[in-house]
Amino acid sequence: MSASPLVLPPVRLLPADDLAQLALAVPLLDRALRLARWAAPHRDVDAMGELLDGDLALAAAELGLAAEEGTDEAEEGFAHTAQAWGVAVDTGLVSLEIDEEAAEATAPGETAGRAVPGEALERIAKGDPHEILDLWLTAAESALAEAASPDYEALREVMDDGEQLLLDELDWDPEEEAEFLDTALANLYALMAMDTADSGQPEGAAVPLPVLAASLVVPDEMEQPSDAVLEEVTEVMMRLDDHFRLLAPTGLLDYQPVDEALIEDDGDGDAVGAADGADELDDEEISRYGMVRLTPLGVHGMRERLSDSGALAPALGDLTGRPAAELLAVLAGYPDHAARAEAELWLAGRDDADAARDLLAAGRGDDEDAPRRRLMGQQALALLGPAAEPEIRAVLDDRELGGLARVWLTERGAPDVPAPDADMVFWLTIDTVAAQLAADDDVELVRELVRDLVARHEGFFDAAWRVDHPATAEVLEAMGRLHPDRGVAKDARKSAFKARSRAGHPS
Repeated sequence: MSASPLVLPPVRLLPADDLAQLALAVPLLDRALRLARWAAPHRDVDAMGELLDGDLALAAAELGLAAEEGTDEAEEGFAHTAQAWGVAVDTGLVSLEIDEEAAEATAPGETAGRAVPGEALERIAKGDPHEILDLWLTAAESALAEAASPDYEALREVMDDGEQLLLDELDWDPEEEAEFLDTALANLYALMAMDTADSGQPEGAAVPLPVLAASLVVPDEMEQPSDAVLEEVTEVMMRLDDHFRLLAPTGLLDYQPVDEALIEDDGDGDAVGAADGADELDDEEISRYGMVRLTPLGVHGMRERLSDSGALAPALGDLTGRPAAELLAVLAGYPDHAARAEAELWLAGRDDADAARDLLAAGRGDDEDAPRRRLMGQQALALLGPAAEPEIRAVLDDRELGGLARVWLTERGAPDVPAPDADMVFWLTIDTVAAQLAADDDVELVRELVRDLVARHEGFFDAAWRVDHPATAEVLEAMGRLHPDRGVAKDARKSAFKARSRAGHPS
């Protein structure tokens, strides 16, 4: 296991009360709750805790799932009813009272004990949203476990000389299938979180099934997938299609299944085409290969599961009550839209002057992360109003903060903003480039910044190596790597050597 935890982009969650209302409307949980109430005062069960045939039919009728006996609709109704009953038992909505000796002495389908409404039903009746969400997540976990299990009804139909085939003969590993499904849902969460963070929209767009399947199969370093890899993507697509159809009643996800016509005509070939040539298809054609997205409930549930597994899965608003230094440190790793949203939530309810003072203090320092922290502070300060001006003017002479203070005042057209001296201009320049290099997310943006700086400042490198900033040599070396002009790049490297020599650490 890696020492570094998985770090995911922040997501926006609905309030707990709204999520709880959504959870209560989820078909799987709604049915389980109805059966738990229906079970009062008690219902007979067999040794496995399952309803007897007569009560199963009554339960299906209670849920409105009864149909004419012997039809496919009736079998489907019984299956949904049995699943809801299993969820009621797994979540504690129903409590089983089965004597061990009675269980051993009775055959499947015979009465071995009884089921009564459980403690969870009493807790849910109180309406605590967190209790409801915990119950929903337990129900979803139960459905996930069932989705990863083999179809035992289908297995009963697989006979070999009158004997049922063993599970391992069918090449089915429930643990492996559960891990596959967990990974697929985690990738879906990550894809949606990145889309939300990049677009600034509250919910990520639906993900085409071929894209999700490719994220599970295609190595990151592979630019052009081989035919063998594309065939594997297709196989994974069809596995996901089966699982996601089963998970539709859980409230975890919204799923538009693969078009049956594609499967019947030539599913494999078409799916490979979707995985390989998605750029050539319009939205309607892409949607025929399946579209999936986590619901708001699903985002909440997956965040809980990922956090429990040790991943860092933040939500916007997590930092609202935290110190300014922690805010700026975390924002340094957020995409732009998410950083702004988190800063807005942090500032809400705070006095502008107090917030400015805290942010400025948090921006000080000569440690490695300080430039990025100051850049985040500048972006957060940009959200403040006129009440922050006295605090910002107070740092005009501060070497570390004077530059960003002048930017803030100038952008607002404030009068009497003193021009910075040459030392401050070059110090701020080095600090800004160091912050952008630390972000390490857009090389072209930094390259353009470097070109612009050199073009605007004649003799830039003659002055830059003298800047008393901890990152001076590192920034100049980076400028040498990034500037396209060979002569300028050579000057940058010479300047970096001088900076290291000046600091007593020649390379």
